[in-house]
Amino acid sequence: MSGFHLDWYGVLSGAPAAWLLAGLFNTGLITLLGSIAATVLAFALILLRTSELGALRHIARGTILVFRNTPLLVQIFFWYFAVYPALPEAVRDWIVSDHWFSPLANGFRCLSPEFFCAWLGLSWFTAAFLAEELRAGLQAVSSGQAEAARSQGFSRWKILRYILLPQAMRNAWQPMIGQYLNLMKLSSLASGIGFAEIIYSTRQIESFNAHAIEAYAVATLLYLLSGLVMGQLLLRFGPARHTG
Repeated sequence: MSGFHLDWYGVLSGAPAAWLLAGLFNTGLITLLGSIAATVLAFALILLRTSELGALRHIARGTILVFRNTPLLVQIFFWYFAVYPALPEAVRDWIVSDHWFSPLANGFRCLSPEFFCAWLGLSWFTAAFLAEELRAGLQAVSSGQAEAARSQGFSRWKILRYILLPQAMRNAWQPMIGQYLNLMKLSSLASGIGFAEIIYSTRQIESFNAHAIEAYAVATLLYLLSGLVMGQLLLRFGPARHTG
């Protein structure tokens, strides 16, 4: 029996290397855009959650409950198989059309139905968890600060914008970083709808030349390095760094 050996050349050259680079780019892109969208949605949810109107609070609470307590893969399938086909035809045509940013020179598409639905799924799922982290951060802020600001004539919006939310961000930044890292790692589930991220590219290599061990080893290293770099950047430039 011939000895077992690893063939890294079959993974790090030619088409397999191009697939891995495309998967890494897709993972990074959806992580960046998903994190931005999730943050915006989380702030919207926390504003609704702290609203003086009971109906808005119930809407926010119900939204968070649904997205936190259902599997992400099910949510991605829902966006892809139920929501996307129901979109107006003009929207679907725009998504699959050629744009200045997609496809790239090598034919790689940055925008596709799979990317769009994975982005929606990851954004809403992460937003629900971020909103709860922010709510916990708000609860850690002394209520006396809001009362003092109210006595000075600050509006509810200004109290949230300038006093409460900045402190809530600092209080909750560490667990929020964990949610952003989870978004990056959970993007691997989007391979279930054909989104060409790292795991999808790894499976392509496995089918192409059967170098499964090498391909998954490289994929693991890519996730590890991406997480380490992302975590350090968020720690370095996040609001918690500027606490007094």
